[in-house]
Amino acid sequence: MLNRLRINLTIFYLLAAIALIALVGGGSYFYLRNYFLNSTDLALQHQMATELNRFGVPLPEDLAAGDAEWCDTHLQGQAAAPVGEDEEVEWEDEDDFGEAYNADLAAIFVLPLSAEGELLFNPNTAPLPIKPDQEASQAAWETGCDWRTVTLANTSRVRLYTHRLPIGFAPAMLQVGRSLDDQDRVLRQLLMFILILGGASVVFLGGGSWWLAGRSVVPAQQAWQRQQVFVANASHELRAPLTFIRTSVEVALRSGLPDRPRQLLEDVVDESDHMSALVEDLLLLSRLDAGKLPLKLEVIPLEEMLNEIARQAKVMADEKGIALSAGDLQGQVTADRERLRQVLLILLDNALQHTSEGGKITMISGPHGKHVAISVCDTGEGISEEHVAHVFERFYRVSSARGKENKPGSGLGLSIAKSLVDALGGEIFLKSEEGKGTRVTICLPSAGNDIGGSV
Repeated sequence: MLNRLRINLTIFYLLAAIALIALVGGGSYFYLRNYFLNSTDLALQHQMATELNRFGVPLPEDLAAGDAEWCDTHLQGQAAAPVGEDEEVEWEDEDDFGEAYNADLAAIFVLPLSAEGELLFNPNTAPLPIKPDQEASQAAWETGCDWRTVTLANTSRVRLYTHRLPIGFAPAMLQVGRSLDDQDRVLRQLLMFILILGGASVVFLGGGSWWLAGRSVVPAQQAWQRQQVFVANASHELRAPLTFIRTSVEVALRSGLPDRPRQLLEDVVDESDHMSALVEDLLLLSRLDAGKLPLKLEVIPLEEMLNEIARQAKVMADEKGIALSAGDLQGQVTADRERLRQVLLILLDNALQHTSEGGKITMISGPHGKHVAISVCDTGEGISEEHVAHVFERFYRVSSARGKENKPGSGLGLSIAKSLVDALGGEIFLKSEEGKGTRVTICLPSAGNDIGGSV
């Protein structure tokens, strides 16, 4: 159980670390991506403003604002006059503008277009990386301007900004653009770096998480082991005095006593038997928890075994006026015969306790994928929905929780059944509806599938 806790803690620590890596790495990636996009758009707006000023076209407010923001960002706070005015811009260092131009503007190309979106002439010194985009031209002609990113046949991306000029100007539209190859290459390198660093970090953090989780469960492991030792020792030590008490009372009963003392002594015998059964249950659970219960696995034909168990339990069922039968029985399982028998007797005992006179109990079995399902169904009082999730907990007694008449038992039966089924490599399920009955199903490996030989 504590190994499972350690694994869960390791997974939790590792997921937290992965989430942190993803947050930092993903945040860095998307921050740089947005930075590239914003800086590219500002550069395109600045270039468009430069071209419009060259043609003497007044700048729209949004374009003028973008141009001003680009100047504030790239001209290092220098007061820059719009291009095309007579006022001269002064620079502290001539390299300032050269660096800004080379970094942000050199990759931008300009396409003067006709009203039909045809290229009028090529003002660029380098070959054009893209032909005029007709969809962008049409959208700009209808709405005044258009922003879009287009993907070329070679998967390269280009950012385009198209602007319509007022009527009477030639060209009719201007389209400026910039290839995003350099930015995409940087983003790919960053993503690869994040993935490599993240993968290495996950491996390192996985080992660290396993070690840290191990350190975290050490106190719980020690307390659990001390508890197991105490329960095992206490159960073992209680056997002797209980046996002595029962033997002494039986001797007293054989000596001949009046009715009243005899009844009291018989009650002592009954309680001694109950205590002995409880001690045996605690000892069995202790061995199951410690993984020290040996199992003798064999192939068990279910038809023969279930018919025999039904025959033995039928005597008690008849006394209570309950019809107990074995229905369709198929399949064979790999399990420990005595432990499987113990589980089935626990389920039948529960069904008998909670089924009233005139009720019915049925045992069935059959293939279920690579497993065989064994079900014990009754038409008893059933269990309300809020209790179903707790029935396999130790000392949890549903009848008491519902406020009904207490049935004999310690509340350990179903807990022992579940632990034994787990030890046999199977699963146990319970479905119930209050007032209509309960169905408990065991799924065990079908004969021929390998499972562990002991726990």
